[in-house]
Amino acid sequence: MDRIAQVAVVIPVHNEEPHLARALAAVSAAADALQRSQSDTDVAIVVVLDACTDGSGAVAARFAAADRRITLLPVAFRNVGRSRRAGINLLLTGRLPYRAGADRVLAAGRVWLANTDADSCVPENWLLRQVELADGGADAVLGTVEPDPEGMDGELLRRWHARHPLREDHPHVHGANFGVRASAYVRAGGFPRQRSHEDRVLAARLRRYGYRITSTDTVRVVTSGRTEARAPQGFGAYLLALGMESAVAFER
Repeated sequence: MDRIAQVAVVIPVHNEEPHLARALAAVSAAADALQRSQSDTDVAIVVVLDACTDGSGAVAARFAAADRRITLLPVAFRNVGRSRRAGINLLLTGRLPYRAGADRVLAAGRVWLANTDADSCVPENWLLRQVELADGGADAVLGTVEPDPEGMDGELLRRWHARHPLREDHPHVHGANFGVRASAYVRAGGFPRQRSHEDRVLAARLRRYGYRITSTDTVRVVTSGRTEARAPQGFGAYLLALGMESAVAFER
């Protein structure tokens, strides 16, 4: 199995001004941790600004000015699957303005694609652990996600945890915590161009091709507990539906 030599983080953004600074700070810290441990591993961070009408662009620009690993990609899709795909394509087609290893032509098997969301906070070991698992033979890493308890209804949070065990070999797929080897990503057709469930579709394709998938709780991501959905049938929509179930059960 090829050792990972380059990591690309892709973050789709649609009007995430309240959350974006925290998300980018966490990703930058994870990139720093990886490069402290493996100084020869390149890291690129692609922020895909999808039809943003708030201050998300200004927040992202401030981080990009301070960290040359960050590239901004404005698009107008209003579609998370297309946004993730566009960010990854920017890397795979060699169009990133910053590439620390531009003198090296890397095989796709040595490139790792780490995906998260703009309302999420990754742990410091997020990239380092994914690369360790990839170097150990994983073609994809599916991490756990838990809602941020701050400002979230306690009963809704309890119900969510009851349905989502945070453990190794968990059954869940989250675009906010999804790593994949570029060679496997390309062969499986990449993220589909759809507004929700793009993560589940790609995971299912990877399984059909027989790629080795590791589901782990060692890179747990904290994501917004909001119930205002950004994507139809996405995480926020799921929390809203779960909250409505709680309300109906209480009324009974």
